Amino acid sequence: MEFLTGSVVMDIAVQEALQTIKRGCDELIVEQELIEKLKSGRHLRVKAGFDPTAPDLHLGHTVLLNKLRQLQEMGHHILFLIGDFTGMIGDPTGKNATRPPLTREQVLDNARSYREQVFKILDPELTEVVFNSTWMDQLGASGMIRLAAQHTVARMLERDDFNKRYKNNQSIAIHEFMYPLVQGYDSVALKADLELGGTDQKFNLLMGRELQKSYGQSPQCILTMPLLEGLDGVNKMSKSLGNYIGITEPPNEIFGKLMSISDTLMWRYIELLSSASLAQIRQWKEEVAAGTNPRQVKVAFAQEMVTRFHDAAAAEWALQDFENRFRQNGVPDELEMTCLSSTEGALPIAQVMKMSGLTASTSEAMRMIEQGGVKLNGEKLVDRAMMLSAGTEWVLQVGKRKFSKIMISK
Repeated sequence: MEFLTGSVVMDIAVQEALQTIKRGCDELIVEQELIEKLKSGRHLRVKAGFDPTAPDLHLGHTVLLNKLRQLQEMGHHILFLIGDFTGMIGDPTGKNATRPPLTREQVLDNARSYREQVFKILDPELTEVVFNSTWMDQLGASGMIRLAAQHTVARMLERDDFNKRYKNNQSIAIHEFMYPLVQGYDSVALKADLELGGTDQKFNLLMGRELQKSYGQSPQCILTMPLLEGLDGVNKMSKSLGNYIGITEPPNEIFGKLMSISDTLMWRYIELLSSASLAQIRQWKEEVAAGTNPRQVKVAFAQEMVTRFHDAAAAEWALQDFENRFRQNGVPDELEMTCLSSTEGALPIAQVMKMSGLTASTSEAMRMIEQGGVKLNGEKLVDRAMMLSAGTEWVLQVGKRKFSKIMISK
């Protein structure tokens, strides 16, 4: 009988850990460096920064959080960085204009909501929450000048969004150059071994490596994660585009939206968001290829997500609600009446959709009508300028999941 040596066992464990870490990632910089860090056997200091610029999270935000959870389950030390200082600068990533900075009060209000939501995924007992104002407030003016001396304007202009704005003669405020420097300095202050971020954050993540070298530290490795497509399967998940799934949405909304994604997009969501093992995902794919209806996999995934953000009972209820409402193509039996008033005796359809909560704005309502996603009393609506008169009961349906019974009074 052959026995494995300790070094061989370690190599196998490191390779298995590396496979888990790289699951769903876009790029790992530098893989060999991370292997050496893993071989050391110590718990790595894993950093991910979040600017609390908006209080509500959607599934696109949780791609990073899921990866942090995986690393947390592997025993590594998670540093959940809330960028209360950088949030007041405003991240210029992907922006073609200077973004207005937030006030300290706005940042802290959003941060409180943020923390409540992220612990639906991360273990609060095993997560160190840090705020970068802790060290940046102490750095002072002279420290900021020394930090700024670590980089050149020419290097900053290599960044894609800065470069485009510069070539188009669009303004770039001096404080925007400070954002990647401060984010990089966070890695110095935290002595990070590994930093996670979206693909759009690569420049800032590399800044952390460079600054750590300048401050005599071993440079962090970088793991970039892809930006999750929204329900349309094309654009990045975004509240402004209406293609998002919020993690605080009702169970039946989360379930129904996940059931609406394409069978192709389903696998990408599962790879990035599910806790199912790679072996389990391979098995699902083999079963679907052999003829199993992909709906079965989608149901299991949707229930997993609802359970994560609510509980198992809510997931079971959401499934039953979906079966009753959508597989039978029926309007829900119990719809609460939404009463609206109009001094003119009628309201524009787009305004009704916004006022009843079916859409976030009248522009989204117009877009949904144009896309053929709105029904009025069971018939597809095509007239964006339609007026709904008072004294009549209307049933509005937006997409496959949203219904509202409307009564307008004068």
